Amino acid sequence: MGESSGKKNKPIIGITIGDVNGIGPEVIIKSLEDSRILKQFTPVIYASGKVISYYRKNLNKENFNYQQIGSIEKIVHRKVNVLNVWEEAIEINPGQANETGGKYAVLSLQKAVADLKEGKIDAITTAPLSKDLVQSDDFNFPGHTEYLTQEAGEKESLMFLVHEALRVGVVTGHIPLSEVSQKVTKEKIVIKLKKMIKSLQKDFGIKKPRIAVLGMNPHAGENGLLGEEEEKVVTPAIDEVRSGHHIVMGPFPADGFFGMSSYKQYDGVLAMYHDQGLIPFKTLAFEEGVNYTAGLPFVRTSPDHGTAFAIAGKNEADETSFRNALYLANDIIRQRNENQYESAEEK
Repeated sequence: MGESSGKKNKPIIGITIGDVNGIGPEVIIKSLEDSRILKQFTPVIYASGKVISYYRKNLNKENFNYQQIGSIEKIVHRKVNVLNVWEEAIEINPGQANETGGKYAVLSLQKAVADLKEGKIDAITTAPLSKDLVQSDDFNFPGHTEYLTQEAGEKESLMFLVHEALRVGVVTGHIPLSEVSQKVTKEKIVIKLKKMIKSLQKDFGIKKPRIAVLGMNPHAGENGLLGEEEEKVVTPAIDEVRSGHHIVMGPFPADGFFGMSSYKQYDGVLAMYHDQGLIPFKTLAFEEGVNYTAGLPFVRTSPDHGTAFAIAGKNEADETSFRNALYLANDIIRQRNENQYESAEEK
């Protein structure tokens, strides 16, 4: 790939721009302005040099340097690359939610995923987009996770929030709360548990992971008094996965589980629905946590925050979560490569 390619090159991580009016461009530039990051991997921003130039000036980051390229084949290693997905100048209005932000977020994502599927890059880290602004006849998904799952040819994936020793997955993701009870089935829980276990082994190098499963109802149903899902759905799913000689415990009442810091005893926690898992996760790890889409053949990470239109363009965004997302993607690539090497050695 390009003039500097070779076996000694670091992993290539594609970076989608997200909504150009949100904080995505800001946290990307702030994450990459320290050139030491180039010793770990080669970043490729899927956007437009005009957008990056605008934010470099807006943020007073004139020392932030990058190489513009027209295709991934022109990549220059040991530099920040900006792959021009579009050439036209677009109006940028930081903090404003409009159709422009949605349109170009999708173009960036589609191009990055195309290169990812063809093996031209090793992973993607996605900047935040506005879920309602990206909807169209050509893109009808609740978010990144659902789109990437389809593009990977998978029926299911696992939204996996990661921060140091805290890892929280969810059975149901971006759906209305009114639909959760009918979507949480024994079969779905089993699928998510198996994906979590496999990811912890393959992506995090934990050979015998310990998993905690949260209950569906307050107090995990209180023996049927507050709901029957634990007895009829959750516990049978736990028993099925545990029969495969995996360490799976629960169901635990969600409030007490996090309140007593019981999560520290486990390698992964499976919550039943989005807010049950993400509220405690973001309370404990906001601005540092990472959203990882587990269970896919390729690697995708993102920060655990959204577009934050209220502070976009004000140079107030904290880039820690985005930087951690880049490093996690790099770590998982290396872990997967190591696993492949060990498998080849065993043969």
